[in-house]
Amino acid sequence: MSEVLVLIDHVDGAVKKPTYELLTIAKRLGEPSAVFIGAGDKAAEVAEKVKKYGAEKVYVIDDAQLKGYLVAPKAEALQQLAEKTSPAAILIPSSAEGKEIGARLSIKLESGLITDAVDVQEGGVATQSVFAGNYTLTGKVTKGTPIITVKPNSAAPEESEGAGSVEEFSVSVSDGAKTAQIVAAQPRQATGRPELTEAAIVVSGGRGTGGNFEPVEAFADALGAAVGASRAAVDSGWKPHSFQVGQTGKTVSPQLYVANGISGAIQHRAGMQTSKTIVAVNKDEEAPMFELVDFGVVGDLHAVLPAATEEITKRKG
Repeated sequence: MSEVLVLIDHVDGAVKKPTYELLTIAKRLGEPSAVFIGAGDKAAEVAEKVKKYGAEKVYVIDDAQLKGYLVAPKAEALQQLAEKTSPAAILIPSSAEGKEIGARLSIKLESGLITDAVDVQEGGVATQSVFAGNYTLTGKVTKGTPIITVKPNSAAPEESEGAGSVEEFSVSVSDGAKTAQIVAAQPRQATGRPELTEAAIVVSGGRGTGGNFEPVEAFADALGAAVGASRAAVDSGWKPHSFQVGQTGKTVSPQLYVANGISGAIQHRAGMQTSKTIVAVNKDEEAPMFELVDFGVVGDLHAVLPAATEEITKRKG
């Protein structure tokens, strides 16, 4: 059975959930092999985590000579590994960095690329949601090694013990790949909540909050959810742009999306309508968001959310 390379998404060795989703998908296509680009002393710990989700092999690429540069060295590293292993496919998390790595890699390998897949089935048939989520299409790569970037929450991670054998892989990075260097970074403020684009549950607030996001945040915390915002809320200065869900913000596809005080303009819908289950709370029963939802509540979010939060907390206790 041919290998399927899965690029591990991690922060300093802490493996993120989309990696386990990709390993689950990889089992449909061949034998999962995880690729860890990071500090060598984290390799054993990472291998123990990913083998529980089916990784038969873990390629370790020490990032000592890759750190501090933008994207290009990682693409070269994956190119060299792919040329050695001749994988059946390469799966990459569909983050901003992941899509750029995939694009560069497809050129280097002269292979086809599919981005933002929401599902991948046997034979490498990928499903995408396009034109602001109004259409679904399927396609597959017909040239070279299929390279597919997959959105978070596209599969439920399934545990399946793999061998997890560790193999170090040395790469040679060209000078041309080191021309874009990171000179400064602004650390994210820790909130204790999941990353917006990776969260299984997202609770968002819009103009209807009136700038008071406390009910939204309390409800999100009760559910262990990420917090998002509409463009109207961001433009009003109530939340920074990093919270914005929509065509000019972030695209999310959680298992559950709860829209509070959001009218449902097409700009916002483009960023969340591939969510598996959608709930809306809005005082306006004619709000366009209600055309999209699975469940709708006509009411004031400042009354509905505290009551829901109280009930959730009671049941958890």
